[in-house]
Amino acid sequence: MTHAETAPFQFFSLHVDRTRRLGPSLVRVTFTGDDLKAFASGGRDQSLSLFLPHPGQEAPILPALDDPDMYAILGAWRAMPEDERAVMRSYTVREQRTEPVHEVDIDFALHGDGGPACRWAGRAEPGDRVVALGPAVAENTGVRFRLPADADSVLIWADETALPAASAILEWLPAETRARVFLEVPYSGDRTELTTEADATISWLVREEGAPSAVDAVRGVELPGGVPYVWIAGESGSVKALRRHFVRERGLDRRRVTFVGYWRKGLSEDALREVPDEVREEARREA
Repeated sequence: MTHAETAPFQFFSLHVDRTRRLGPSLVRVTFTGDDLKAFASGGRDQSLSLFLPHPGQEAPILPALDDPDMYAILGAWRAMPEDERAVMRSYTVREQRTEPVHEVDIDFALHGDGGPACRWAGRAEPGDRVVALGPAVAENTGVRFRLPADADSVLIWADETALPAASAILEWLPAETRARVFLEVPYSGDRTELTTEADATISWLVREEGAPSAVDAVRGVELPGGVPYVWIAGESGSVKALRRHFVRERGLDRRRVTFVGYWRKGLSEDALREVPDEVREEARREA
């Protein structure tokens, strides 16, 4: 596939190289392919769109990908029958490697009542084909974690769907950065070893152990430093409540609080995409 070097996002044809179960709720899928030579993740919470096949399909069904207009391809994809066109879901690039071969890891959160992407990840095997719409330049809008130059500390809250992003952010944080981190997961076995050079205090909030709500978990915690930056991501109801807590109750400048609703209880990602700015807009109105 030919890629225009100036396009920030491009289509990449990939295949599964291997999978690894990380815990009860997470599986890591490692993708490879010649197209990854043009892939350029910005790290941190770098997102991409993954196009997956329906059961019984050998590869995701998409329009021809040789049109230089990415939006024309997406428009043609949306016009295809829903039960035929590839399933599209958004994920975080957990890690990109270029040596000894080009690879990208994506961690999938698994749920018993999960949707088609969850089911695909649970049965993924080497050779399975996918297509990604991802970054071709490292500086791109798919990276939401933007540490202000004057920030002297970071507070992070993430649930299991945002755990890959939070883990990548921790690996990226400069040495000696003070960080207070809250990671909510369903089961005790979902705790993972995290790598960071930051001065990080990490609390695991395990729901099967009776973890408090997101706001209750952070309410009595003193923010590290005098000029903090807050990044919160996961279930949109929890994200909105946390954002409201930090902006309205604690008086933080809303521009220093990055918040991303990855999913919403009772709502599929397809339905959530119909109101993609709901979390942002409602929080802005309430601030």
